[in-house]
Amino acid sequence: MADQTPGFATLAIHAGAAPDAATGARATPIYQTTSFVFDDVDHAASLFGLQAFGNIYTRLGNPTSAVLEERVAALEGGTAALAVASGHAAEFLTMHALMQPGDEFVAANKLYGGSINQFNHSYKNFGWNVVWADADDPASFEAAITEKTKAIFVESIANPGGVIVDLEAIGRIAKAHRIPFIVDNTMASPYLIRPLEYGADIVVHSATKFLGGHGNSIGGVIVDGGSFDWTGDDRYPMLSKPRPEYGGMVLGETFGNFAFAIACRVLGLRDLGPALSPFNAFMLLTGIETLPLRMQRHCDSTLTVARFLEKHPKVDWVCYPGLDNDKYHGLAQKYCPQGAGAVFTFGVTGGYEAGVKLVSNLKLFSHLANIGDTRSLVIHPASTTHRQLTEAQQIAAGAGPDVVRLSIGLEDTADLIRDLDQALTA
Repeated sequence: MADQTPGFATLAIHAGAAPDAATGARATPIYQTTSFVFDDVDHAASLFGLQAFGNIYTRLGNPTSAVLEERVAALEGGTAALAVASGHAAEFLTMHALMQPGDEFVAANKLYGGSINQFNHSYKNFGWNVVWADADDPASFEAAITEKTKAIFVESIANPGGVIVDLEAIGRIAKAHRIPFIVDNTMASPYLIRPLEYGADIVVHSATKFLGGHGNSIGGVIVDGGSFDWTGDDRYPMLSKPRPEYGGMVLGETFGNFAFAIACRVLGLRDLGPALSPFNAFMLLTGIETLPLRMQRHCDSTLTVARFLEKHPKVDWVCYPGLDNDKYHGLAQKYCPQGAGAVFTFGVTGGYEAGVKLVSNLKLFSHLANIGDTRSLVIHPASTTHRQLTEAQQIAAGAGPDVVRLSIGLEDTADLIRDLDQALTA
């Protein structure tokens, strides 16, 4: 038994955790402290010099967060992870470790609207430039690569449209050009898709969503796949060049297959500061314990609701890869045969105004900007999450004027269908 890898549900409960050595507490304690006492002066020096691992200050790391990091790394099949304050913080620290002013990265054009805004606008303040590729066409990613390209970024299942990306094909392109392949796995969670198995080098999460699963805590996670060789690669000086902050240490050489996670922590989190609170780490850990149960229920209920809407006279179309006639059904069968996720979009007859009215008519669904909750959620992206985009950009992102996005929760499916039917009829 000791030689066998534990199953997913076992890892979701036990990975990274053990009874507390001081008290015997079985649940991981909330280490609600800013700082940690050093054994002596030499111990402090070794921690600050990266010669030893340990706790210094909760901005850099915390024992509660450490359990979360180890658990998510285990579920994704990575070598190490870093927990941070939000999904946006995870994206930002990832790019901070890879990019220099004037560099470019290639991103799929179907992403969460906040990421599109972050890439198009905020990153320009750092001199980081995005080049957009067609999420449905892997060849477009290769065509967009130049000598300035430092990364490729996609979502495994794109928000809001539920588009499934051909990870394996894009992973091959990234590997051929020796470019790190970053996959945002928020919508799928490692229960449905493990991107590292299809060529990803780095996985990021908004743990706020399905990992936590209860809509009560914001957090993000970066997972190092350990598959990219940073040594001797001048394109990534944060990992391949001597770091003056650490006495000339080369992180890629010193830390090997978990060097990227270390770089994000000691060069990014240390100085930029988007730390996860220990309490939120505890809440996210608690949520992850039921991840496999929740995700399967989410997927089963979502397929039932999508089939209902597909036949409704007030609905023009439904985009959900779990449906047999969906454009992405083949990719869903390949990458996530256990289910195509809990988030999908549909087009309500009547366009923008009808979409706004539908949201107002729903009673059981909560109208808010989130996904991955136990509660079912609804939003009209064109008037909310994607309103900062032009109509053409909205349509390209799968968030056109008629689009309504649902995140199906854990309620009785019959109640959800009844609520949707009355709202559409009204």
